[in-house]
Amino acid sequence: MSLDTDEVKARLKKLNARATQAKMDLHDLSEELPTHWEKILEIAQRCHEAHAALMDARKLAAAAS
Repeated sequence: MSLDTDEVKARLKKLNARATQAKMDLHDLSEELPTHWEKILEIAQRCHEAHAALMDARKLAAAAS
């Protein structure tokens, strides 16, 4: 296993953790509604960005292998 492969796996793991946390934040917010309704766009945007970064990294990793 090369260093690049380890780096890619570490990045994917980090991005996956970030995306999972963002998903849980969005889920938690949905259960609290209408409390904190003003955070919907902020949390949804963070969730979208986290998942977009994860999907891009997965595509790059697949293309590299």
